[in-house]
Amino acid sequence: MKQILIKGSPSIYECYPGVLDTLDQKLAKNDFTKGMLIHGDLSWEAALPFFPRLETPLTKVRYNRECTFQEVERISQIAHDQATDFILGVGGGKVMDIAKACGNETGLPVILIPTLASNCAPWTPLSVFYDEQGNFLHYTIFEHNTFMVLVEPTIIVNSPVSYLRAGIGDTIAKWYEADILTRKLNTMPIGIEIAMHAARLCRDVLLEEGIEAISSVEKREVTTAFTRVIETIIMAGGMVGGYGDHYGRVSGAHSIHNGLTTIPETHPHLHGNKVAYGILVQLAIENRPEEIELLLPFYQQLNLPISITELGITTNQEWAISQIAAAATKEGESIRLMHVTAPHQVEEAIRFVEEIVTR
Repeated sequence: MKQILIKGSPSIYECYPGVLDTLDQKLAKNDFTKGMLIHGDLSWEAALPFFPRLETPLTKVRYNRECTFQEVERISQIAHDQATDFILGVGGGKVMDIAKACGNETGLPVILIPTLASNCAPWTPLSVFYDEQGNFLHYTIFEHNTFMVLVEPTIIVNSPVSYLRAGIGDTIAKWYEADILTRKLNTMPIGIEIAMHAARLCRDVLLEEGIEAISSVEKREVTTAFTRVIETIIMAGGMVGGYGDHYGRVSGAHSIHNGLTTIPETHPHLHGNKVAYGILVQLAIENRPEEIELLLPFYQQLNLPISITELGITTNQEWAISQIAAAATKEGESIRLMHVTAPHQVEEAIRFVEEIVTR
């Protein structure tokens, strides 16, 4: 087996209502004097009511929609020109990824304040890169973890419910993608055992408490189930890759997501929704129809997509399936870790899922 490199967690992680009240003190304690704040319009609007008045000056930079090489270079140059000594990212997954990439580019410590719980981006030391059109390019794993992650549950409970739904879809994949990669290991190092415990927690907590957490967001109430679910998405989800390394990152479901991004009709759909559909296709490749049947009622309750039609692909479906399959199996894709290299394997799996859900 390959050796693993463990990058377990951010240096500092806190999650509770009012966590931002002492942000200025946290900055002063770490001798930060001037920061750069990366944000989106909606994310900053959501976070602003919870932001204390800071003595530490911040240069505010609005991100331009996608995490691209050009965007990281642009913002890193601003950080250099402004002589900042830390980077603060406030927003969803793309802002988190841009902030981490800028921290890697500049060598500056990164503080992340997620406004959504749509994936484990606040925890995980990697960034996913896209081109300007929103097509997946690749992801880069960084040498160092994020310095500080501060989660204010009240911000997230007031976010659109679609993002939490997508976060649940993305995080359930942690179990299925890690399981297929570790199932045949003769011996399992402790790091991978920790990763698999976290992956199992992702599956179990979300299947048991995900519906209640969605209800909490609809009611704008911070409940125990809601807090457990967002910490499962951010913390437990991040720990799977943090402790499992390449055995806990991605395999089949995320490659299906990457293939889906080549079809423009899927672009309005969130990352986690496409990954959730990818789980079904991965299970079809594994010939596990009983597990697909187990997940379908949960998907339908949660309104996660169960077909390519529900992902916006309503015409030229056979052509789209061939495109998705070709992109999902190209050189370097993680589905190859499952020994899936031929597009026809993915094409057949997609058709199998379509057949099951239309019975």
